Amino acid sequence: MSEQESQGSQLVLQRIYIKDLSFESPGSPDSFRSAWKPKIGLELNSKHANIEASLWEVILSVTVTARNEEDQVMYLAEVHQCGIFHIEGLDDETREQTLGAFCPAVLFPYARETIDSLVVKGSFPPLMLAPVNFDAVYEQTKQARAAEQPQ
Repeated sequence: MSEQESQGSQLVLQRIYIKDLSFESPGSPDSFRSAWKPKIGLELNSKHANIEASLWEVILSVTVTARNEEDQVMYLAEVHQCGIFHIEGLDDETREQTLGAFCPAVLFPYARETIDSLVVKGSFPPLMLAPVNFDAVYEQTKQARAAEQPQ
């Protein structure tokens, strides 16, 4: 990015909100009676859509599934944490990286707190998800898409 572009570029977070929220505990109350040694599965996805000119919605989907030793679902918690970002003055590649890595990284702490709150309200032990390197996730996704493209 040139110095002129960086002086004219803007990234402003306008709103953070939950678009969808779900918690299921299909094995309750039996799941409370067994020893708590869960296998935790984490699924992360993000997508973005242009709302208008320089306004973008970014959706970070976080799904956590806890299974017992018999592979039965103890709980499933899911949140679609969203943000509206005003982005302008960035070239296409920089804007895509911002939408695919930076914006989800801004949203993740909110999603992590929401997941933890859901799990605790479901009467399970707290779950603090580890931080995620969204730059690395973005690069892996970008490489995987490039590999799928016919040459």
